Parts: sequence; structure tokens; C-alpha cells
Amino acid sequence: MIAALIKGLVLGIFLAISVGPVIFAILKQSINNGHKAGYVFVAGISASDISLVLICNFFTSLFNEALSHKTMIAIAGSLFLVVMGVYTLFFKKVKTDEDNNIIDKKFRKRDFVAVFLSGYFINILNPGVFIFWFAWTAAILADSQTYPHPLQYRAIVFGTCLVFVLLTDIAKVALASRLRSRLTPKILTNINRLSGLILIGFGIALGWGIIAYGDQIK
Repeated sequence: MIAALIKGLVLGIFLAISVGPVIFAILKQSINNGHKAGYVFVAGISASDISLVLICNFFTSLFNEALSHKTMIAIAGSLFLVVMGVYTLFFKKVKTDEDNNIIDKKFRKRDFVAVFLSGYFINILNPGVFIFWFAWTAAILADSQTYPHPLQYRAIVFGTCLVFVLLTDIAKVALASRLRSRLTPKILTNINRLSGLILIGFGIALGWGIIAYGDQIK
């Protein structure tokens, strides 16, 4: 189904280029902790997208219930971003050796689990992601009814979208990892400060949206 592939690709491009806290979190994670942590973080993000797609398609009542609490989800997401930003801005330190070279952190299994979960929750607690998947799932569900095999059509659309987004996220990690080798401790510290400010900014903007437009999102 060429039409399904094209729609999935367009949907994936739209999601991949949308500017939000996730893209900065991917770059920060990869630059600070290396490509392995970056890939694990991306895996967490992808797992959250897959979770939302499955819920939207097969557990509509559960997803509608979640949408009815999206104000609480938005508040949790806002606080999560602000906490991450504050930690990155004020407490994230760049470790160096005696020659002032950046020391790579040695990750244990539980550290990778924590990285995976942070990727999962930073994505799934973003109400914009909820709305994105809800709106497009509704559109694709309606569109699939015009095809002989609706389930196959939806699987191709969403599968193409998810694979494309995952590949672009992996590319972001690879790019960040290549840049990492050229960074000095001072530059990396400044990147951490900028990342922290960006995450705090997104968190505050999300919280402000709740206060200013609470009636519309309840």
C-alpha cells in the first residue's frame, strides 16, 4: 500500500521535525553521557510512542480516560521538565581527569534503566504528544475504512511513522556523539546550562498554558 507508506512517512517527518523538549533532551543525553546512553534514551521515547499508538488503536476507552486527566498530566510533565532543567543547570557537573579531559561515565544496568525510563516519561508526560497521537489516530482510523484491509493499512501507516521517527532520533544521537569528541569541558558545561534553561523554559511554558487556558484543556 503505497498510500499508507506515504502517509506514514509524512506523519513521521512532521513528528521528527517538531521542536519540543524531547529533541533537546536527546542531544543533552548523548553529548553528556555518550552514544550508548543516547540510544537507550531514544529507546525509551520510542517505547512511549508505541504505547500511545497501541492504546489509541486498541484501548480507546483507556486513552479517552487519560485525556480526561490531561491537565494533571500536563502539570506532571511541566514539573518533570523543570526539575530536569534545574538539575542540568545547577547540579550537572562535567567530570574531568588531571589533564582536563572529559571522563566518560561508566553506566551500570540500573543506570541504563533510569535513562530508559527518563526517555519514556519525558515523552509520555507531554500532553502535546497525547493530542498528536489522538488526533492522527482518529484521522487514520476514519481513512482506513475506505481500504479493503483497514488493520493492515493502519499498521503500515503507524509502523512507517514510528520507524522513521526512531531512525531520525538515532541519527541525532550519532551526530551528537560525533560532536562530543570535539567538546571541551567548558563548552560542555555551557551546553548543559543552555539545555537546562531550555527545559525549564518548556516546563514553565507548559505550566503557564495550564493556568492561562485551563478551561479549554479540562
